[in-house]
Amino acid sequence: MCISVQNNSSALLALQNLNRTTDQLSQVQQQISSNLAVSKASDNPSVWATSQGQQAQIIGLDAVTESLNRATSVADVALSAGQQVADLLTQMKQEALSAQDAQLDTTARQSLNTDFAGLLQRLTTTLANASFDGTNLLNGSSGDQRFLATADATQVVTLSAQNMSLGGSIITLSSTASIGTPAAASALMAQIDASIANSNTALAQIGDQAKMITSHSQLVTNLQTVLQTGKGDLINADLASDSARLAALKVQQQLSQQSLSLANSMPNLLLGLFK
Repeated sequence: MCISVQNNSSALLALQNLNRTTDQLSQVQQQISSNLAVSKASDNPSVWATSQGQQAQIIGLDAVTESLNRATSVADVALSAGQQVADLLTQMKQEALSAQDAQLDTTARQSLNTDFAGLLQRLTTTLANASFDGTNLLNGSSGDQRFLATADATQVVTLSAQNMSLGGSIITLSSTASIGTPAAASALMAQIDASIANSNTALAQIGDQAKMITSHSQLVTNLQTVLQTGKGDLINADLASDSARLAALKVQQQLSQQSLSLANSMPNLLLGLFK
């Protein structure tokens, strides 16, 4: 092998090997510290672009989940209040049946009528309080409510408003309804029965829609999990493999340093020829 003072090719080659090993070592250390095999576009453009698209979907589904959670809360409040309304209507029916007894004295009949008026007021109060985040499906103050169903906001799920206010199409009893006489109590029975049937139908519709929302919410959660897993498979580092590679690169770096040191010392051999 020709030894030259002006051009030490062995040292240049050793230096190239050392630089390459150092770069690889730095990359592996970065992957281990960040737990990411692809942390920026320059690492792997196509994989990075795919992962960014999946991240956008995940963020969009976060918004869908928030919207569906609100829908669930609105439905839960409406169904809870609706159940109270159904119980009040049942109590009204019992009061109206009792008021049809011709043998009741005036005091007892007035007491029943007072209780009946109190039930009507409680029904109105219950409906007024059936609100979540400003939305009330039961008292006519809010229309049908639409909530996000997809990350691109092109599809929605709907909760239908059911106006259960007194004197409406669902509960036909008026706020001034009275059972002060047997005839009046008897006349109200048909309205009470119709109101009970209508209320059950209205609450069943809300219940069906709430069940659909719950099912869709679970689907969105599952989709988010799949996307998160897929994104991780694309960009996460293989720590076990990277750790083994790190150890090997450290050995290679040490060998490259020794090789460079040896190559740099070779021209000094020429000095021995002049002694």
